[in-house]
Amino acid sequence: MADIKYRKGKTPHKREYRLIFRNIDREGWDPSLATYEADGGYQMAKKGLAMQPGEITDEVKASGLRGRGGAGFPTGVKWTFIPPHNTKPVYLICNCDESEPGTFKDRYIVHQDPHQLIEGMILSSYAVGAHVAYIYIREEFPEGARILETAIAEAREKSYLGKGIFGSDFDLEIYVHRGAGAYICGEETGLIESLEGKRPYPRIKPPYFPAALGLYMSPTIVNNVESLCHVKHILEMGGEAYARLGTPRNTGTRILCVSGDIKKPGYFEVEVGKVTLGELIYDICGGLKEGRKLKAVIPGGSSAKVLRADERFIINQGDEKVEIGVEDIPMDFDTLMACGSMAGSGGVIIMDDSRSMSWVLNNINHFYAHESCGQCTPCREGTLWMQKITDRITNGSASPEDVETLKSVADNIEGKTICAFGEAASWPVQSFIAKFHDELVADTDEANADSVVTPEGMLATADLK
Repeated sequence: MADIKYRKGKTPHKREYRLIFRNIDREGWDPSLATYEADGGYQMAKKGLAMQPGEITDEVKASGLRGRGGAGFPTGVKWTFIPPHNTKPVYLICNCDESEPGTFKDRYIVHQDPHQLIEGMILSSYAVGAHVAYIYIREEFPEGARILETAIAEAREKSYLGKGIFGSDFDLEIYVHRGAGAYICGEETGLIESLEGKRPYPRIKPPYFPAALGLYMSPTIVNNVESLCHVKHILEMGGEAYARLGTPRNTGTRILCVSGDIKKPGYFEVEVGKVTLGELIYDICGGLKEGRKLKAVIPGGSSAKVLRADERFIINQGDEKVEIGVEDIPMDFDTLMACGSMAGSGGVIIMDDSRSMSWVLNNINHFYAHESCGQCTPCREGTLWMQKITDRITNGSASPEDVETLKSVADNIEGKTICAFGEAASWPVQSFIAKFHDELVADTDEANADSVVTPEGMLATADLK
């Protein structure tokens, strides 16, 4: 990146390793096809179409790329789940419904480097045998949808999409589909139902694994925006070279979105596992606000379990077990899981000692109660009850027993729903109660009704009504 100049105040931190975000905030850069081609754009698509589809899949498998949308499942392995003797059309869907609170990376790719995504989709579609691909983008990104439509039109005009792209015998059309702005459409089968024009009720798995029975009951691969962009760089570097970035089983780079009580919030692309949570907070993000101490971190979007600042964990390090603190946790998939949370979508939410945990949890509960699709009774009823209970806790009208009732409701949602939304809603409640039980109980006393932090300072909950 030494030869690239970035806009004033947007220079990447020295700890960053930019692949996907190489052109984000770049001086003189725009989302046009001409600018992208001048920088070597679409050369990998041309190279890839001269290869066998299986060779691209093999490179992606060799790279160790894990999905960047939340689950962290190996991308190349996912592609191989298409039935071997399939006779139906195959579809590729780019999940651009980015709706996990605390996550804001995919929209920057769409706004500033849309042709990188299109090139990644061309390579991925060729690898899995898809001739029709969709970009499912949420309604709250109207400018992003317009930029994508323009980029697709530019690519089609130069025969980079359509019939016989790049002079090959491979045909591909990409369409933009705008969703209505529902969190549940980030779940791949809910997204597929929405794309078919139906209410986005997630499907039961099995049997409806998308790779076998997806869009229009045909094999379908659903990948995140960031995941698809990595395919271009894997082909350019080679799978083995890409796998040397990051750490074993946690290869390559990923974009972390940092928000909350931090001096320098923003997006940072780093090698997976090469940066600890403490380095992210105190080095890359400039530390906490003046006079404050770290209280808690949500490391992977709002559905990830919260980590308390003073926790200690026993993890495997090589052949040994070692004890580490929160600030020592490498930001990779496996270590965060071993510490009881998850890397998720890369949304890191920092909370200092000014934060009321009751208010934070109530804020999260309001979101999940609003976003439940309503298909499963435990989730439909339980998310609303959790919101009502934390409403009472934050305004001082709850009893200490309500905290235990709250946990009971969460426990009766987890594992009892068709899709993972139930876990996404219950895990924050379970972890906040486990980590901040005494604070939540104390807030059931009307005299201790929580205060919340606003840009103007501390305000009592009652003042907000």
